[in-house]
Amino acid sequence: MKLNELTIKQAHDSLVKKEFTAVELTGSCLDEIKKTDQQIRAFITVTLEQALAKAKQVDQKIAQGDSISDLAGIPYAAKDIFCVANIKTTAGSKILENFIAPYESTTTARLKKQDAVLVGKTNLDEFAMGSSTENSGFFPTHNPHDLERVPGGSSGGSAAALAAGHCLYALGTDTGGSIRQPAAMCGVVGVKPTYGRTSRYGVIAMASSLDTIGYFAKNIEDAAIILQAVAGDDEKESTSSNIALDHYSEEIKKDVRGLKIGIPQEYFELEGLDPEVKKIIAKAIKKIEEITGSRAREISLPHTDYALACYYIIMPAEVSSNLARYDGIKYGLSEKSQDLLGSYLKSRAQGFGAEVKRRIILGTYSLSYGYYDAYYKKALAVRTLVKKDFDQAFKLVDVILAPTTPTPAFKLGEKIGDPLQMYASDIFTIPASLAGLPALSLPCGQIGQLPVGLQIIGQQFDEKTILRLGHYYEQNRK
Repeated sequence: MKLNELTIKQAHDSLVKKEFTAVELTGSCLDEIKKTDQQIRAFITVTLEQALAKAKQVDQKIAQGDSISDLAGIPYAAKDIFCVANIKTTAGSKILENFIAPYESTTTARLKKQDAVLVGKTNLDEFAMGSSTENSGFFPTHNPHDLERVPGGSSGGSAAALAAGHCLYALGTDTGGSIRQPAAMCGVVGVKPTYGRTSRYGVIAMASSLDTIGYFAKNIEDAAIILQAVAGDDEKESTSSNIALDHYSEEIKKDVRGLKIGIPQEYFELEGLDPEVKKIIAKAIKKIEEITGSRAREISLPHTDYALACYYIIMPAEVSSNLARYDGIKYGLSEKSQDLLGSYLKSRAQGFGAEVKRRIILGTYSLSYGYYDAYYKKALAVRTLVKKDFDQAFKLVDVILAPTTPTPAFKLGEKIGDPLQMYASDIFTIPASLAGLPALSLPCGQIGQLPVGLQIIGQQFDEKTILRLGHYYEQNRK
């Protein structure tokens, strides 16, 4: 096995035993990037020198007999929406093409403290707006399983980088499914923690009441290690929670017998669900019934039909507010004009792509006088109903199982001209986002060479249970 194909746990154990060095491990990932990223296009920036320097520091610590953290010397990639001090941070947009972050996000700072090795910043749909990574201001990313297909989005660069062996784990953000959906399409584990479990500080905002920091891993064991490192309260971020963390690496080993499983009938009745995906998910549910010794029960989430429409009113409204700061004055692209208004208009017209402009216009419209009550206020009321659906369901069950995506990865260009069809790619992930719940996607089968993902949704701040069930499923799947 190549070094870049190891899991975090395998690589850590081998580093401690001095079977290879952190420089060799990092070099293996950098070599793979050099070899295959011209076809995949997962990275916007590769941080070669910084990565090797950090790996060398870890090797020195090991040589001195110092103990190291589970993530020390382990190469990772970060979605290019995380600010990393003194490194270019573009959010996949021309308006920030040359922006050098002056400070560090809490998540990358926590990983830096653990001596993790950043190998680069990955491509994304511009400002995380998209489901295919085709809306990047620079170039589309390709799915490593089939280069003619999308990797999902908006964190498609991170998912593709991990699937291609460019790193051992990767950071992403999930607003309406932007980690879970690409994880499913690229055949890796993707975790969206509870809203507030991880800090948003230093991550470029899209929709502040929905944005959640998460990550991609090769298996659940690695996912538990990463969550332990990045989760927790942050005094710099007002929405982060001080609810105590669990010891996830130990929790995943505990018994799952008797766990109550819920299957939302509405998810399996929605139009557009590929029959092959449905069959694979049904097989995964049957296996989980065997593992838990519990029969899955059908539950109802009656407002599922309204979740997509609700999300696409709330999210653009928050986008229009958050993106008002990009005016060409303090930072980013600045186009000169005869007056201030002209400079604003030219900078934003040239800096933003079509999807970003579409969402700003939609959001501004729904917040405007005469439409706020008709659209935005009603959407907030529906969001409350979606959350109540989950609250009622969790009185009966411990976890909810569903498909992650209605189809496997679709072809590049297939949906880019039809925004509504593209938005429907997130139909199974959006409800949990609206409710602020933890959810993960893990591989459960394939259609040809294309992966299919199983989604496990849990109660607020109960990441340990969805990780535990995912871990047991991985161990017993075959």
